[in-house]
Amino acid sequence: MSNNTPPPPTSAPDTAFLRLLTVLDTLRTQCPWDKKQTMETLRHLTIEETYELSDAILEGDMNEIKKELGDIMMHLVFYARIGSETNDFNVTDVLNGVCDKLISRHPHIYGDVVVSNEEDVKRNWEQLKLKEGNKSVLGGVPTSLPALVKASRIQEKARGVGFDWDQKEQVWAKVEEELQEFKNEFNVANKENIDQEKAEGEFGDLLFSLINYARFIDINPENALEKTNKKFIKRFQFLENKAKENGKALQDMTLAEMDVYWNQAKKLK
Repeated sequence: MSNNTPPPPTSAPDTAFLRLLTVLDTLRTQCPWDKKQTMETLRHLTIEETYELSDAILEGDMNEIKKELGDIMMHLVFYARIGSETNDFNVTDVLNGVCDKLISRHPHIYGDVVVSNEEDVKRNWEQLKLKEGNKSVLGGVPTSLPALVKASRIQEKARGVGFDWDQKEQVWAKVEEELQEFKNEFNVANKENIDQEKAEGEFGDLLFSLINYARFIDINPENALEKTNKKFIKRFQFLENKAKENGKALQDMTLAEMDVYWNQAKKLK
């Protein structure tokens, strides 16, 4: 039986953080599972926790958001603990590092730089990153990001140095241009003549331009698509349940029959 006495909860942020460090230190030295973990084994779990936080945010579930934030914070402390074991860095280095970066990247707060709006702040941020040694404005975009998110980040960073359209009407015109180019790939008499690689490229251009337009009208394309995914899942599962209640299998139903239930699902919130 363990003789460890866990530190009690506290209302002070600094003491609460110290409590987390103490608990994790104990687990790292005494729990068989925690002792085996490496940065590589934690990586996929951290990604999973991040997506769980994303789900909670989209659902607006504040209790779940709080729990998922705790899980992610635990992972961050865990990585810092592992880094300290190899003498590469510790949690103090991590915290001081991010504080130093925030201070240096906000000269309009901690210096004498004057900004007029959010766009000025973003522009300064990207210029400071280049001065710090980044070889490209786009160098900070992770290669493993999902393509939709990556497209948004690429466009935001390009805008940060002035490479952008002036008006949203110009962006929409580009969307229509890309849509027409995509459609042109399929305006052939024989479907077998379609150049799939070229069609895929045109479709990618169309998506990229739509994501760009979403940015101009302050819509997060990742959030928008995920909300649509959730909406579709909810409606489709309603369709499945209604079919089951009536003793029917979806594969045996006509599209017209399924549309009856689908239209019912659309009326639900």
